[in-house]
Amino acid sequence: MDVLQLAALAIIQGLTEFLPISSSAHLILPSQLFGWSDQGLAFDVAVHIGSLGAVLFAFRHEVGRILVAWFAQFGKRGSTPESRLGWAILVGTVPAVIFGLLIEDWIASAGRSVLVIATTTVVFGVLLGIADLRGSRVKPIERMTLKTALLVGLAQALALIPGTSRSGITMTAALMLGFTRQAAARFSFLLSIPLILAAGSLKGLELAQSGSAAQWHEIALGVVFSFVAAWLCIKLFLAALDRIGMMPFVIYRLLLGVALFVWAT
Repeated sequence: MDVLQLAALAIIQGLTEFLPISSSAHLILPSQLFGWSDQGLAFDVAVHIGSLGAVLFAFRHEVGRILVAWFAQFGKRGSTPESRLGWAILVGTVPAVIFGLLIEDWIASAGRSVLVIATTTVVFGVLLGIADLRGSRVKPIERMTLKTALLVGLAQALALIPGTSRSGITMTAALMLGFTRQAAARFSFLLSIPLILAAGSLKGLELAQSGSAAQWHEIALGVVFSFVAAWLCIKLFLAALDRIGMMPFVIYRLLLGVALFVWAT
């Protein structure tokens, strides 16, 4: 990839990874419109590293408290809200890992069609709008139990279908369960950490086993662009969320889905 193509795709990935609008739908458009080839393993590794770095940096204080409390619970300190949130993140991660192993082959083939992405973009966009309008939005993140975390995790597993949006479906589930917009977004972002770490590690191992020469300049540029885009996205999204709600993203998803349907037909 040339620098312009790499920068554009890394920024798109960084922005759409955490917004409820589906990164799959956006990464397919440049290839369709401009005839860009597959990004390759080096790019995948780079954007995973950049996105992981961004969410860890944005939530460094929360992550630090959760880790300290989670390990401290096995001593005299016992259970705390932070340690329980750590358990909730772990429980919420399990369904996506299991489903990922079960339907990996389907995702790699039929799941990446434009029609599938267009359909999921629209359907799950509508569900996000319903959740935002109908949800009670009263529960803080501290009220995330193992049961509610498992339900959000089951919803997250649906994001393995391209076009669903991992952040979108987890926020939808949390809103339907009565959590505030901020709580839904924060838990969604925290829940992304183990998944991005696992996906990035697998991609890195695959790159190492491929025997191809490491494309360090592409990896470095991809990390930087995706980190900056993802970090800005997280900060601005959380700052504006209570004021604008989810409807701008719902409308955008509907327009994008229609555009993809038109393109596919």
